[in-house]
Amino acid sequence: MPPLRMSCLRDGIQAAERLDAIAARTGSGRMREEEERVGAILDQVRERGDAALLDFSERFDGLRPDPLRVPAERLAQAWESCPAPLRQALDLAHERILDFHRRQLPTDLAVSGPHGERLGRRWRPVQRAGIYVPGGRASYPSTVLMNAVPARVAGVERLVMVTPPGPGGEPEATVLAAAHRAGVEEVYRVGGAQAIGALAYGTATIPAVDVITGPGNLYVTLAKKAVYGRVGIDALAGPSEVLVIADHTARPAQVAADLMAQAEHDPLAAAILITTSEALAAAVPAAIEGQLDRHPRAAITLQALNDWGLIVVCGDLEEAAALSDRFAPEHLELLVEHPEPLAERIRNAGAIFLGPWSPEAVGDYLAGPNHTLPTSGTARFAGALGVETFLRHTSLIQFNRAALEATGPAVVALAESEGLHSHADSVRQRLSGAD
Repeated sequence: MPPLRMSCLRDGIQAAERLDAIAARTGSGRMREEEERVGAILDQVRERGDAALLDFSERFDGLRPDPLRVPAERLAQAWESCPAPLRQALDLAHERILDFHRRQLPTDLAVSGPHGERLGRRWRPVQRAGIYVPGGRASYPSTVLMNAVPARVAGVERLVMVTPPGPGGEPEATVLAAAHRAGVEEVYRVGGAQAIGALAYGTATIPAVDVITGPGNLYVTLAKKAVYGRVGIDALAGPSEVLVIADHTARPAQVAADLMAQAEHDPLAAAILITTSEALAAAVPAAIEGQLDRHPRAAITLQALNDWGLIVVCGDLEEAAALSDRFAPEHLELLVEHPEPLAERIRNAGAIFLGPWSPEAVGDYLAGPNHTLPTSGTARFAGALGVETFLRHTSLIQFNRAALEATGPAVVALAESEGLHSHADSVRQRLSGAD
């Protein structure tokens, strides 16, 4: 196996530049070519529907999943055949995620204005939501729960899940079991950009939806980007990332495991340690090498660490926090003696894990908050998937005569300042009493 070659920097300017480069790691000169390929796939799905889905599945997955829909009894069978410890784990995760997301439900707003007018905002769920659950290098039952549970809490009437078929023609059994536990009744054996096209445009078999959520590879992400506007989406997910801020109290073996827990996802995953301890910076690479020995995903993990891993030694935690905010990590771990005040200092992060007993893995599976988080620096302006992703709000406005008489002249003045005559006249007509 090649040696571990994680960079270690002590210069703040160099560290900032390297963090910027890691955040931009998915940029590519080939992106236009990939977008064109995705566009061609989406066009075919829009024009040919199910036939295109079957053709693309045969081309990319080596099989034609006919029928496309997984029978409902297969979902129940997958749940019943789950080993008891795994079924109990899915139950616990479902219970905790459900409880946390129920607390997110927004309340309608009703306000009485100073002249008797009534104003409000009401929340209603979308009618149909589509969930994409990736396959490929691993099985992701946690993704099923993290997407399906908030949709159910929001009150979505119809929930549709798409996921790539495995080598035997069916999705992974644990994914189907999680779908059953979350109450997802419609599951279709199709993945890739073509699955996003089916959810956006609809086919004879798969219904068009209002919102699409869930992570995927580059082609899935580009497809979501292309159909946004026709449907809503949660976010454009990039490769996963973790940033650990640690001081002298952190244990090298734990830091190493937490960095590797992100690196094992994908060769593009980023794993970053920012520390005030020279001793920790020196000890972590050795701890990683020890844990890589006989690691079942050693090749992927090592590639990610060598390409996108980084250790930065800082003078103090204030500098560490500033570098973290610049990177705006998806996952931020605070392995420091006093994590709470440092967490208050942080502005940009998808999720913050405080203290040595809060490894990022608990957030991935069952802590309760959603694990679908902003990546690639988008935590500067975006947050986690939640119940609101599946809701939309509508404003309510009801004026009476007194309210319009009191405010109408201002409306007229503003409309006329913009050169919109009929806007102003729509108020004047009412105030004049004209028929």
